[in-house]
Amino acid sequence: MGGASLQLVILVFLLEFLHFEMIKHGYCNQNLHSICNQNEKKALISFKEDLVDPSGRLASWRGEDCCRWNGVSCDNRTGYVVKIKLRNSYPKSFNGDGLVYELGGFIGSLSKLKYLNLSSASFGGRIPPNLGKLSELEYLDLGHYYSQTQTVENDLKWISSLSTLKYLNLGGVDLSRAASHWLQTLNSLSVLSELHLFQCQLVNLPTSLQFVNFTSLQVLDLSNNGFNSTIPEWLFNISSLKRLDLNSNNLYGELPDALANLTSLEELDLSENYGIEGRLPRKLGNLCNLQKLVFTNNNIDGDIMEFIDGLSECSNNRLETLDLGYNKMTGNLPKSLGSLKNLQYLILWRNSFRGSIPETIGNLLSLRELYLSYNQMSGKIPVSLGQLVSLVVVDLIENSWEGVITESHFTNLSRLRELSIGKFWHNTSVVFNMSSDWMPTFKLVYVKIQACKLGPKFPTWFRNQTELKTIVFNYAMISDVIPDWFLDMGLELEELDVAYNQLHGKVPNSLRFTAVPVSNVDLSSNWFEGPLPLWSSNLSTLYLRDNMFSGPIPSNIGMALPSLTDIDISRNNLNGTIPLSIGNLTGLTTLVISNNRLSGNIPQFWENIPMLYILDMSNNSLSVVFRIEFRSEDAARYEGRLRLIAKGRLVQYSSILYLVNSIDLSSNALSGDIPSELASLFKLGTLNLSTNHLTGRIPTDFGKLDWLETLDLSENQLSGPIPTNLASLTFLNHLNLSYNNLTGKIPTGNQFQTLTDPSIYMGNNALCGFPLSVECDVKISPFPGQNNGDIDDKNELEKVWFFSSVGLGFFTGFWAICGSLILKKQWRDAYFQFVDRMLARNSVYFRRKFSGWVAGK
Repeated sequence: MGGASLQLVILVFLLEFLHFEMIKHGYCNQNLHSICNQNEKKALISFKEDLVDPSGRLASWRGEDCCRWNGVSCDNRTGYVVKIKLRNSYPKSFNGDGLVYELGGFIGSLSKLKYLNLSSASFGGRIPPNLGKLSELEYLDLGHYYSQTQTVENDLKWISSLSTLKYLNLGGVDLSRAASHWLQTLNSLSVLSELHLFQCQLVNLPTSLQFVNFTSLQVLDLSNNGFNSTIPEWLFNISSLKRLDLNSNNLYGELPDALANLTSLEELDLSENYGIEGRLPRKLGNLCNLQKLVFTNNNIDGDIMEFIDGLSECSNNRLETLDLGYNKMTGNLPKSLGSLKNLQYLILWRNSFRGSIPETIGNLLSLRELYLSYNQMSGKIPVSLGQLVSLVVVDLIENSWEGVITESHFTNLSRLRELSIGKFWHNTSVVFNMSSDWMPTFKLVYVKIQACKLGPKFPTWFRNQTELKTIVFNYAMISDVIPDWFLDMGLELEELDVAYNQLHGKVPNSLRFTAVPVSNVDLSSNWFEGPLPLWSSNLSTLYLRDNMFSGPIPSNIGMALPSLTDIDISRNNLNGTIPLSIGNLTGLTTLVISNNRLSGNIPQFWENIPMLYILDMSNNSLSVVFRIEFRSEDAARYEGRLRLIAKGRLVQYSSILYLVNSIDLSSNALSGDIPSELASLFKLGTLNLSTNHLTGRIPTDFGKLDWLETLDLSENQLSGPIPTNLASLTFLNHLNLSYNNLTGKIPTGNQFQTLTDPSIYMGNNALCGFPLSVECDVKISPFPGQNNGDIDDKNELEKVWFFSSVGLGFFTGFWAICGSLILKKQWRDAYFQFVDRMLARNSVYFRRKFSGWVAGK
């Protein structure tokens, strides 16, 4: 009984004790939630009052308890502020106006702060050095700290006192003032585990460090800083590194074997360093923890086989991303590629790989994206590719594949969204041979099949591809009309390219295109006929050249397709005039309407198309007197007037032309002088005015067209000499001045020394000099009408005959007289007296005559 009573007493005591503790903790907790250090609260209020907060994210900063304010957290026991998170999660939505303020001294008052995140908050001014007073700070994120309108240079010396710092992000902050000491300063932070200094304008990356104190560093991001050095050796002593990002710098040299010392490494990105060269070290295969390896856009060469073999030696390989694109690597893809079974992204495009895709690629069941385009690979596409159940993207374009592709190649590719295969301009010997009733399980969004045999019928296995946005079937050997089932699919396309086939019939106006910024149609080089199709859409490019379209250009083309930037409807049977509505296409950069039967005047729309870059109206029946006047306003902009005299009537076009690169008005009926104002278009690369009725001289100002590569003025009625300053056009590689009335000596030196084809000057009978066989000091074929060149040549011949006659007469007279003088002394004395008088009288005359001849030469 006594024992039971004692147990009961003890139980009651324990219950009372627990009750007391619960009451006490409940009371304390209730009070803790309301505790807020008053000095810190005043500092926060002062901070808010000086702040511009357009998004109202600090609207909750009111009331007694600052610990309950949005973005503020306190220690539950002491009430001190330990965390401030004012990161702007949507910086673009505020147009750079998240929180606009210069972070002041208040921050030093928060002495117990452990976490501070002000990333993308759009502050201004320098980072305050009193951040160094936050001795307990563990997490500091000031990434993209500034507003978009401010860049302020910052120092880093204040950070050396933050000995407890584990995470530091200063990405996007201008640290150029710290370029000389940033590494030594940060090296003192021994517990730092993550360091993000991307795009900080550090410039200087020391290659040596006497003592590496980053003993805990796991993440190091130094990308986009413009470092110009080799990969520093001290990096290889940070054995704790898991992620190293040095992309988009100017690093150079070979990849050192010491990279293999970083055995904990999971991600390595050295992309966009064009100076990195040499082979990939086989020892990189020792990095069995590697999950992401990105070396794109470097200058790496060597055989890929050894490198892949090295990676495959890890029994538990974890590699998920391998990106070696845009390098100079060679060799065949080895069978060992199939052992990288965790691979999700294989990016090997734009190298010089050869051989075929190994059958073992079918082992990569996790593979999502495969990029092998722009190599020198060949052979058959393995059927095992169809086993890759996770595959979303296949890009095999621009290789020399062969063989037959059947539905077996797509057996398990139910997730496939993008497919690209073929080689532009070249037949790849690939034939698609699908059953007529085969319906794929995938839903493509993007398909690009070039120079493969899809035809002769339009491929029926696309009947269920209702999500397509891009279709490219050029050089596909399709001889068919556009089928009704294709029109019934209701596709809204971003791009339709079926050029270089034998498609025929009329193009339906029922095709639809999406309202994306860029949408393209290319139906070139087919047998389409009828009127030009006109879709009411946001098309950007319209290529319908080399078909059999007929009739006029739709008069409302500029209203129906207001977003057009490129038009090429050349080589058709179009007639009528150029519609005025083209003037509504204010973004037009390319207008090619050549090789049609267009006639009439050029419309008054130039003032509305300031971005015009290429203009080709050649081989039509446009009949105007050609006059253009431009005056240059700045390096890439031209203001002036385009004047056309049509049937005796002067018409002026005010215009602003940017970066005009190509003008082709050949094979029309243009007449008059070539306007020297064309020389204001200093970006002009091609000028073709051939086969017109132009007269006058070649403007000497053409020597200012420094970018000119092609100049064709043939088959006109131009006269006068060729301007000598054309020889200074260093980019000029095609010149045709044939069949004009040009005269005089062909300029020599500089670029003209490379233009050695005599046909350039054919049909100009009054030209002489290299590369023609006609020498300029020999009388050349007569030409109606005398010019300055003819007069100069005549003067040269007169001088030659004059001095030849003088010399011959002197020789004959000398010996006739001397013979007599030798025989008779009296004659001799009289003659010498006469000679003395004549020499004195005529010496001045001969000196003047001789000096004039020398000056003329």
